[in-house]
Amino acid sequence: CPFNGWGISDCWHDQDAGVVCGDYTQPFPPLRLVGGPTPNSGRVEVQYYGVWGTVCHDSWGILDAKVVCRQLGYNGTIRASTNAEFGQGTGPIWMDYVGCNGSESSLDRCPF
Repeated sequence: CPFNGWGISDCWHDQDAGVVCGDYTQPFPPLRLVGGPTPNSGRVEVQYYGVWGTVCHDSWGILDAKVVCRQLGYNGTIRASTNAEFGQGTGPIWMDYVGCNGSESSLDRCPF
C-alpha cells in the first residue's frame, strides 16, 4: 500500500478529517476526537512521537471513520466528516490519503 510518510501531505487545516461515532465503550490512545459537541464526535487527532497532529480529509470516508471509532472503543460509526467540520487543528498534519478497508484494528494500520 502506498505511504508518503508521516507529516507529508498537500493539505491545509481546512481539510482536517473528523468522525461521528456510535455509543462509547472504551478508550484506545494515541487517537482522540477534538472539538466536537459530544465525546463521540470531533476532529481526528493522532499522536506521533509525543506530538498531536491531524488527519487530512483527502480520500477520507466511512471505512476510515469505522476504524477510528473502533480504535477509540465506540460501537458503530454514524458518518465521516470533512472540511474541518469540527474546527481546524494545529500542529502537523500527520496523515493524508488514508485508505482503510474498514477491518483494520487501528488507523496506523491503514495505508496513507
